[in-house]
Amino acid sequence: MQIPIFTVDAFTNRPFSGNPAAVCLLENDLDEDLHQKIATEMNLSETAFIRKLHPGDDFTNSSCFGLRWFTPANEVPLCGHATLASAAVLFHIQKNTNSVLTFVTLSGELKARQVEDRIVLDLPLYLTYPQVLQEVEELIKVAVGDMIVQDLRYSPDTKKLLVRLSDAYERSVLEKLQVSAQRFLSAEKTGKVKGLILTLKGSSSGKHKGHDFYSRYFAPWYGVLEDPVTGSAHAVLSSYWSEQLGKKEMLAFQCSRRGGELKISLRNDGRVDIAGQIAIVLKGNLTF
Repeated sequence: MQIPIFTVDAFTNRPFSGNPAAVCLLENDLDEDLHQKIATEMNLSETAFIRKLHPGDDFTNSSCFGLRWFTPANEVPLCGHATLASAAVLFHIQKNTNSVLTFVTLSGELKARQVEDRIVLDLPLYLTYPQVLQEVEELIKVAVGDMIVQDLRYSPDTKKLLVRLSDAYERSVLEKLQVSAQRFLSAEKTGKVKGLILTLKGSSSGKHKGHDFYSRYFAPWYGVLEDPVTGSAHAVLSSYWSEQLGKKEMLAFQCSRRGGELKISLRNDGRVDIAGQIAIVLKGNLTF
């Protein structure tokens, strides 16, 4: 069997930065266990599988497809960067003729469209609620040591914990922070956290001005120690920072080693548009 496969760096316009995802185009149904085996083989934070929904569909002319995402360890309910990568493969490689693509996923229907040099994802917006420190104190200690935490929120829909560091810190502090995410697994006692977001308010001065907020994201519960640029985390961050800053339009930067930029626009229908650029770095075939 041969399956076309691509590696796309998402939320960047430069190869070898942003967040890489593998994208598989499935002409036919794939045995269920092969999804996970392929994702484990690719060993990227996500491998996406695009499938046709009806006989007669094709990747150039159809506008609606099935989409699933797998980490090296398991299937996940939402992945922004691999959705961006999937849309890029359809728009740029398959030359899909539609202005809007719809993906049927575990998180409902997600839409992607091209706007200038970016691809815009229409994602769910997830609210956060105040989190009692005592419940997650050991996890916070392992994550940030003695750093000052300004706010603590939890998103029950996504099981993500949002930790806002003090406004007194610069972006460089977040970038240099040494995080041992493997230790999160034993430090998290509640069973309700599956992702940890560290975030910091943007600076209005200095060389990094222009970004409204910064973040890093860790998901060792899904086998991902640190994810380079995370669309799903920004579906949580967008609601939080919009409320904090009183803004509907924001520019965010995820401060991983690879780094990536996300353009955010809260919609009037309770969802969020997250836009990013892409770089296609590999085209090939899986053969087995």
